[in-house]
Amino acid sequence: MTDLTFANQTDASRYTLHRGDDLVAVLDYRDDGTTVALTRAFTIPTFRGQGYAAVITERAVAELEERGDRQVSPVCWYVADWFEAHPERAAILKPR
Repeated sequence: MTDLTFANQTDASRYTLHRGDDLVAVLDYRDDGTTVALTRAFTIPTFRGQGYAAVITERAVAELEERGDRQVSPVCWYVADWFEAHPERAAILKPR
């Protein structure tokens, strides 16, 4: 997947993924200063089925891992499923 641009729009509490000029996916979140609740992964209907939800989730998790100052609460069912498929990334999850 080339020509993808990932951004954290902190003012809107969402991550975005663009392919060229097209917005293809959004990942909404709530950040309370210690935990980031990933609340909704959404792929624009025209672009569904191309793996963009996985890309935006992976990049958001990678950014949070790099920062190292937050845990993740996977509120969105898609994000929870993504973590189940990637147990190697579970260290960032907030314990229940």
